[in-house]
Amino acid sequence: MTVLVTGASGYVGAALIPRLQRAGLDVRAFARDPARVAAAGVRDVEVVRGDAVTGDGLDAALDGVDVAYFLIHSMETAAGGGDGFRSRDRRAAEQFARAAQAAGVRRVVYLGGLVPQTGAASAHLASRREVEEALAQAAPQTLALRASIVIGARSRSFRFLVRLVERVPVMPLPAWRSHRTQPIDGRDVLAFLQAGGVSEAVDGHLSLDIAGPDVVTYGELIARIRDALLLGRAPISLGFSLTPVASRVAAAIAGEDHALIGPLMEGLEGDLLPRDDRAAGLLGVRLHRLDAAIERALREWEAVEPLRGR
Repeated sequence: MTVLVTGASGYVGAALIPRLQRAGLDVRAFARDPARVAAAGVRDVEVVRGDAVTGDGLDAALDGVDVAYFLIHSMETAAGGGDGFRSRDRRAAEQFARAAQAAGVRRVVYLGGLVPQTGAASAHLASRREVEEALAQAAPQTLALRASIVIGARSRSFRFLVRLVERVPVMPLPAWRSHRTQPIDGRDVLAFLQAGGVSEAVDGHLSLDIAGPDVVTYGELIARIRDALLLGRAPISLGFSLTPVASRVAAAIAGEDHALIGPLMEGLEGDLLPRDDRAAGLLGVRLHRLDAAIERALREWEAVEPLRGR
């Protein structure tokens, strides 16, 4: 079976490729810059250079492919304002769907984001849903996996939270501190993706919410990261939301690009929970608890870069 992994230099794509190779699959990678794929630690894989937004390289990358993973997100391109990242991601998904259909790809697997069950979705989460809809035209079988915060050493959202906890002596928590979510261990995300590429449970078009077993508020998640870092940070509860201002301040403190952090923090304005818990049983994935996920991610981070806590 020949498999294509797009977004191969990113956190998830770079970790998924060796898992698929160990499973005996013939893996091909797609990236704008093949050097970044090698820098991410990916070895012994054919890399096709291209750009999904323009469509360059997609036909060559998808030639002879049975299963394709769409792991392309361009949120950081929103720096110019408006919904730039939404239009880029939508164009990329449409180009990919056209090329995959023309190549006769049998299955497409996409990793997106959980969608709020009530209220309007943020621009970032609405974009993920638009991509999912565009990819439904890509192949006879499509699987969309929707996740909340991924706990992993290279996960941008997790790294942002860790840096924030490390660098802020007092933690001001706006009104969204009480909203709930279900973070998922990065290892479990990879297990879902690997299983989703070959499972007979995927027949036609399927959308599954994937989440860890622990339901926590965002305030509790920050507290658990703080405790794992062995840091004392007194929380201050604010009765109102500071998202527009706080996202810029938080991005500066954590050393992150506001173009990434702003859309992420917009998604905190309500509960972000899975619709059901059937994904693990359907795809045969055993889930890790949140504290174990945080501890594992921090250990992997410490192996290559010191942390201020611990």
